[in-house]
Amino acid sequence: MTDVVLALLIALFALAGCATTPPPALPVAPTPATPAAPATDAAPPPAKPNDEAPARRFADWIAAFRAAARAQGIDDATLAAAFDSVLYLPRVIELDRAQPEFVRPVWAYLDSAVSKQRVAAGRERMQQVRVEADAAAARYGVPPSILVAIWGIESNYGSNYGDIPTIDALATLTFDGRREAWARGELMTALRILQSGDIDRAHMLGSWAGAMGQTQFLPSNFVAYAVDADGDGRRDIWGSMADVLASTANLLARSGWRAGEPWGGEVRLPDGFDLARADGTTLQGSAQWAAEGVRAVDGGALPECADAALLLPAGRRGPAFLIGANFRAILRYNNSTSYALAVALLAQRLTDGPGVQAAWPRDLVPLGRSQLLALQTALNARGYDSGTPDGLLGPATRAALRSYQRSAGLPPDGYPTLDLLERLQAP
Repeated sequence: MTDVVLALLIALFALAGCATTPPPALPVAPTPATPAAPATDAAPPPAKPNDEAPARRFADWIAAFRAAARAQGIDDATLAAAFDSVLYLPRVIELDRAQPEFVRPVWAYLDSAVSKQRVAAGRERMQQVRVEADAAAARYGVPPSILVAIWGIESNYGSNYGDIPTIDALATLTFDGRREAWARGELMTALRILQSGDIDRAHMLGSWAGAMGQTQFLPSNFVAYAVDADGDGRRDIWGSMADVLASTANLLARSGWRAGEPWGGEVRLPDGFDLARADGTTLQGSAQWAAEGVRAVDGGALPECADAALLLPAGRRGPAFLIGANFRAILRYNNSTSYALAVALLAQRLTDGPGVQAAWPRDLVPLGRSQLLALQTALNARGYDSGTPDGLLGPATRAALRSYQRSAGLPPDGYPTLDLLERLQAP
């Protein structure tokens, strides 16, 4: 075989190889140019956008889920609208797995959530939606200021409620499997919302975690609480302010909101008060707290709450609050003390009420997650049960810390500090 013939044959084989086209993969949505969250021992690193393997598995998974949804009564038109263009979103997995080491202290959260700019914008927006807010308040007993405060904190008064397709986000989370049962239920519910005609796929937008609309309802909450207040036959928490505010009020009303009762207020504790009673769970009437010397921060009468507790969100050196049933209703909307305080205080400011009067202990450096994990481990080792160490500050950790503080002759405020961590770790 001559060198020329051999060269021709090699060229022909090369051309044949180039003509072979790989099968198309399901398109993967681009992600923002932000650093990925660091990998942890608990989960492998999230897939990169150009990694075809998860996209191929995702396509197979979608086919199986479509069959399961069809068996549960979702029609083919809805399935086509939902899944014909569905995207696997790697960024959703990154965000779901990301657990920041440091969490903002309550005062930093409130600085942002109840800023002068947000208060000013909220007062203006409350006037713009006065008719819808008053109608929701009359129907459900939740004041307009509370509704507008939630709206402001959840989406900055509708200017930023997320632009991620809810179907894509929930399909990605279900496929990933970390919270499969929860995400699968929310995804199936989202399909039922599409099928009902309340919203179309293109406008069903929200956060990476599947929360939707201007006050961030998960699909299950939408089905349970969303209201067609404007009478157009659809429950539209994206575009109809009547529906947005009425739906939010309905959720709070059905979470235990008491019409005519305040959420609570800032208070001052008497000298020598047993801080272990300011645990957020010891309930009694305002009159009983007053009998123990608790006063409103301005020295006046306490807010009238039938079942009130005391809360020290930053420990003994920070402000104290009396919180009633309506504060607990806000917690059912979002189970975060910082969030509930932000809603309550923003609502207060929207109606020309005061902000927080006592000083926050801004010199305290909050513990990071790894430090909280170490603190929980040390508490458990000393016989103070804080539950399974997880690096999150919950009621069990606070209760264990109070018990330790009391045994060590320290004020039992249940607030973790570096000094307490060092004491607990000392031999």
